Amino acid sequence: MYTNERQIALSVLEGLREDLTYARLNNGSRVLDVADLRQYIYEQMSRIRTTAHVTEVLYGNGNGHGQDISKSNGHNGKVQL
Repeated sequence: MYTNERQIALSVLEGLREDLTYARLNNGSRVLDVADLRQYIYEQMSRIRTTAHVTEVLYGNGNGHGQDISKSNGHNGKVQL
């Protein structure tokens, strides 16, 4: 493992440790065992994926398939009378 990878891994684990102090599953229960921890991680990964997908749709991913909100006037180039 390279130094940067170690730093990222440590950062992720430290964040997870801190998060688990207050962690709640989507159903409101606390993380009590390994199965709960697994479920909590899946739920967090799902949130991250959903947020990334929404961000990509709204702002594009640099390949020209998103819309640049700052350049849009909301009319899609059509003149409204």
